Amino acid sequence: MKIVFVSNLFPDTAEPYRGLDNSNLLHYLSRHCTVRVISPRPTRPLAFGGKTPRRVPCLVDAQFEPQYPTALYIPKVGSAFNHLLFARAIRQPLAELRKSFPFDTILCSWIYPDGCAVARVARRNGIPFVISAQGSDVHVYLRMAFRRRLITAAANASAGVITRSRKLADLLNEAGVARERLHAAYNGVDLRTFCPGDRKTARLALGLSSDEPTILFIGNFLQIKNPLLLVTAHAELCRRMEARCRLVMIGDGPLRRQARRKAKSVGTLGQIAFVGRQPPALVARYMQAADLLCVSSDNEGVPNVILEAFACGLPVVASRVGGIPEVLCHDFLGCLVEPSRPEALARVLAQTLPHKHDTARIIQHAQQFSWEATAKAYFDVLKAATPPET
Repeated sequence: MKIVFVSNLFPDTAEPYRGLDNSNLLHYLSRHCTVRVISPRPTRPLAFGGKTPRRVPCLVDAQFEPQYPTALYIPKVGSAFNHLLFARAIRQPLAELRKSFPFDTILCSWIYPDGCAVARVARRNGIPFVISAQGSDVHVYLRMAFRRRLITAAANASAGVITRSRKLADLLNEAGVARERLHAAYNGVDLRTFCPGDRKTARLALGLSSDEPTILFIGNFLQIKNPLLLVTAHAELCRRMEARCRLVMIGDGPLRRQARRKAKSVGTLGQIAFVGRQPPALVARYMQAADLLCVSSDNEGVPNVILEAFACGLPVVASRVGGIPEVLCHDFLGCLVEPSRPEALARVLAQTLPHKHDTARIIQHAQQFSWEATAKAYFDVLKAATPPET
């Protein structure tokens, strides 16, 4: 079976962590079928300060022969047009690719504008397509009336919609997407990279104190991830503990500077390490060194960092949002807390940090979340979408 993956969420050398989960999925999926990639890059019109940098694929993804066409994207007022602009960007690359690579099905990740654009192009050319919904593309966009109509129409025209949690499937069903088209499949974990390790050795390698409690945050510094909430809760936690507590924040984004200013204003800047984006192996090392992972998001699908933390034997404190309760479903895994409440988060962190967790049970729970299992679930949906004669 031959498939084309279409999504703006796919890495290149300038943005090696953009859509890294999708790259991981395709490498495992390629054991079952042949894959090519078209990854349009949303670019604002020149009037909005848009740029069109040259995109070069990461060496590890060269087998997919990725193309990076430019897709104009109009911010704020572009909801009625952005899926059309995206469709225009992928129409020619798909047509040209089909001549040399007669693909059976399109797999698209991110439901708007990507999935809505793919639906428009695929239907006109009689090509079956499957959409993967990830999180914010459902939680946020279904609240927007125009996008909601586009999303439900595209999903109902698809051969299947794969969601990263059961909660996302329920939300799409409530919005009007037929239940038989919805398939929940959690993302996978690279269990070779994310695995248990000796905490003292990991802390020594990372320059962390051997006896200082350490909390880990991993994510984009965006409002939906709410890193400022964690900075505030961390300050309250230090006050409650009357002792130092290290917070390591991995990631980058527009709120990083604001998070630093917030930490300075509450007097905890010296106890927070802003280490930027890190490669997976180093992220795993930090997980082996930490006492717990904190996910302070306002909304989520099922963030991969939670599953990766479990694979390292690391307990998690996370907001009770989206699909998180589906995987953080036992007391031995950590604790859930209501979102957007810094005092409640600080209290739960204070209760969870000194608790002795059953690392072996956490690791055992993580074994079900392998990329092999995820790829097989995707392949089954794609295979069902493929016409019998191919």
